Amino acid sequence: MGVPGPFPGSAGRPDAPVLDREEVDRALARLSAEYEAIETSLLALQDHAGRRLLEGADLSGVTKERWAATERSITVLWSLFDAYTDALEAARVLRERRRWPSAEDLVELTELLHGSGVTVAGAAAGDGTESCPARLSERFSLEELVARMNGLYARSLDVIVAADAVWSALPARIDLLSAELRRTRSLAHSVGVRPGEHPAGDDLEWITDELSRLRAEVIADPLAFWVSSSTGSSAPGGGRPDTERYDRAARALEDIRREVEAVLDVRQDAEQRLMQLRDVLSRADRTLTEARQARGEVLAKIAASEVPAVSGPSTALHEQLSAAADYRRRSQWHRLSPLLDSLEERAEDELHRARESLTAVTAPLAVRAELRGRLDAYRAKVARHGVAEDPLLVERYDLARRMLWSAPCDLRAAEQAVWRYQQAATEACVPPQVEPGEES
Repeated sequence: MGVPGPFPGSAGRPDAPVLDREEVDRALARLSAEYEAIETSLLALQDHAGRRLLEGADLSGVTKERWAATERSITVLWSLFDAYTDALEAARVLRERRRWPSAEDLVELTELLHGSGVTVAGAAAGDGTESCPARLSERFSLEELVARMNGLYARSLDVIVAADAVWSALPARIDLLSAELRRTRSLAHSVGVRPGEHPAGDDLEWITDELSRLRAEVIADPLAFWVSSSTGSSAPGGGRPDTERYDRAARALEDIRREVEAVLDVRQDAEQRLMQLRDVLSRADRTLTEARQARGEVLAKIAASEVPAVSGPSTALHEQLSAAADYRRRSQWHRLSPLLDSLEERAEDELHRARESLTAVTAPLAVRAELRGRLDAYRAKVARHGVAEDPLLVERYDLARRMLWSAPCDLRAAEQAVWRYQQAATEACVPPQVEPGEES
């Protein structure tokens, strides 16, 4: 999630002399560039996936407290940005009044650009925290406004990035470990390792409860699992997720897994290999079934010139698997061993073939999804530039959308339609060029 760091600011310049015309123009150009950087950063902050998750989460603990303060800071940020925008626009209007500003204009412009002439009223004059009492109003220079916004932005981004980092790291790892735990429990039960009957069975119950508690706590209070950077870095999100409890559970599960495997090794190796073969063939069969269903969907939705056929499951492999199980029941190990060696290799090939079939038949749907995403992205872009209602853009957007959301969809024609809309959108979003020598 790519939110930029604190937007740029400039050091204050107290008691600056009156600026001349060139200095005013340079200052306006610099402040305009700062304005663009600030606006980009604020919009990125609004769109950050971590912020959206925080807004919709049922929070508790330190995260609930810090997010409440961060929401206030973000509100103050936008208020300060509005004041900055208004002040900069006032300076621009004054500068554009005359090509050659008068002495009075230059004095007023100097005050607007370097003086403390921006009045911020109400809660926006604070720093967004409850510890800072609200003032009726406060006056800032543009540089001071940027410095204040930098501080609020960095603190807000730090909370959002930290929470997002924890949510991105720990729940997924806990889920993977829980899946491994379920597999280990199943194997343990099959060899008699159960709670109350074996110490490893009791440990499995503890790990199950610990992972359940840990996941719930991480979701509700991610910042409680954030360790700030030991180097004292001021960069937003400087630190790492605290994985101590997760690591302890993972080590305990690994120890149990080794113990269960040692018990399993006592049994015949053939049983485990047969179970794995059944699993691989079952996955291959399910994948082929999914591929056949997907092929019907593609044929109905996509006007594809060629969709590959999907074969059925391998009857020969299933028959040989049944023969292998029969060999095991009869203890015919000399026949079972070479058959298992052959079956394991062929079963993996069958699964690979099934996955390739699924990928091949669903490729047109993936292409259509990519085209839909690209069309919506450019629609959003032209909307931000205020040209979404341009007749040419509307016509090309409607045409591309009808093609992409119709069935069957002609992918080649739809791709051309999206490309034409993309080209028109790109041209519409380019600002008009000012002719040389034109006076402002």
